[in-house]
Amino acid sequence: MTATAISVLQRGEVHDSVSHVAASDIMSPADRYGPLFTAVQSAAVFPDSKTFVDLVPRRAPEDIVAAHAALHANPDFDLARFVHDSFEPEPAPDDGYVSDPKQSIGAHIDALWTVLTRDPLGHQARSSLIALPHRYVVPGGRFSELYYWDSYFTMLGLAQGGRFGLIQDMVRNFAYIIDRYGHIPNGNRTYYLSRSQPPVFALMVALLERHNRHDAMHYLPQLKREYAYWMDNAPDLVPGQTWRTAVCMPDGAILNRYWDDRDTPREEAYREDVATAAAQTRRPANDLYRDLRAGAASGWDFSSRWLDRPDDLSSIRTTAILPIDLNAFLLVLEREIERLSRAAKHEADATVFHERACRRRAAIDRYLWDDTRGTFVDFDWQRQIARPVLSAAAAVPLYVGLASHRQAARVTDVLMNRLLLPGGLATTDQTTPQQWDKSNGWAPLQWMAIGGMRRYGHYRQAAELAHRWLSTVGEVYEHEAKLVEKYAITAGAGGGAGGEYPLQDGFGWTNGVTQRLLGDNPDHRAHGAKAGVRRHWR
Repeated sequence: MTATAISVLQRGEVHDSVSHVAASDIMSPADRYGPLFTAVQSAAVFPDSKTFVDLVPRRAPEDIVAAHAALHANPDFDLARFVHDSFEPEPAPDDGYVSDPKQSIGAHIDALWTVLTRDPLGHQARSSLIALPHRYVVPGGRFSELYYWDSYFTMLGLAQGGRFGLIQDMVRNFAYIIDRYGHIPNGNRTYYLSRSQPPVFALMVALLERHNRHDAMHYLPQLKREYAYWMDNAPDLVPGQTWRTAVCMPDGAILNRYWDDRDTPREEAYREDVATAAAQTRRPANDLYRDLRAGAASGWDFSSRWLDRPDDLSSIRTTAILPIDLNAFLLVLEREIERLSRAAKHEADATVFHERACRRRAAIDRYLWDDTRGTFVDFDWQRQIARPVLSAAAAVPLYVGLASHRQAARVTDVLMNRLLLPGGLATTDQTTPQQWDKSNGWAPLQWMAIGGMRRYGHYRQAAELAHRWLSTVGEVYEHEAKLVEKYAITAGAGGGAGGEYPLQDGFGWTNGVTQRLLGDNPDHRAHGAKAGVRRHWR
């Protein structure tokens, strides 16, 4: 690592993994519009900071920037009017969809796949949206782009409904993104290019292979390239050193953390991040911004998992924490590359990745398993202590099959005794203002806990959790005729709360997990859930 390379990342510039892409293709709104971007976000021209960064310019961006520079100092300059004259929203899909209150929940989900599917022909030039070659499914609401880890859970429902062509298109999109940018970003927006999300591409490829829809070997180059992104410079680290996502532990083991190459406010949450930084004096703002961005990379934005003080977002320390779920997903990636390399007769590569998987598995046992508490945990590598928060992420090692049977039994007991609420599995054992905490429940976490318990033979607990979650989703559907991003899972279920933006409906991964669970549970009463039909569910 040269001093120049280090300074480039510290300044928050784009990493070399995208250096081969034309600069105009990777310019984020903050890069492209400069002082205009800052003025719009600081003045709260739109209630949601994400609105502006998703707008489409009506004319050449450089002309807009020049006009703003020439006009903004005039006493009668109206910033809001200037923005509305210079930009327009992305066109909404003309799907003609109207929710039918008589539909069952399963029929409602089937109808929504078309509503949430985007065609690459609809891409608008010069917007922050990264053009993709194939169709894809968006979550819904304010999330009108493809998201990385969301998509895996969406695919579960698409597979249940037999929509394998759409799954193939989405996997091809992710392979295209890896080839073009060197990694899969948080979502297909230019302002997401500096970070990734939980690395589940290997699980997507395995899903296609499991349904005999594609040879996983086809994606071996992209799997290896994604791995290179997560392990950038890792072989050269010595104990105590870090580089981007890689952390070298005191015994030489390499584990990973979430990271973002930029240390500025998130463009889609600019005003919120600036306010968070202004409310504290304990640390440099750039360090805080990096940790907020890394929290977004985790998919758990935000959670007490990353906070020193559960009621204070400015105490976030994401980059100091080695998450159990991230390292479990990376172990899956190592094992999958080993398997495919062996099938391709690349024995040297297979041996390398076998050894790496074994070393990671041993490091997970050493640092991310707490035998006293009987659960997998996150680890604070800076302080060399286990994190105190119990979270549903402890189920991920069960879901991917890395736990021993003893560990799986103990984790199942802990989750069912400490996180199970009337409507499903709580996200953590901490009650905070953050949305990835108690008492919210999220579909992907329910699914991984259910799947992990089943994998190790804990069928009764898995069935109980599936029943509670389906009842929650069914009850809210009867009351509100929609599926939502997250759910309140205390008695009297409803939509979840907390976080930086209002509750969103749509909703990709809830639809996917629900459709899969309905398929697994053909006799569950949620099949009969219809809007306006109020029943007693508990």
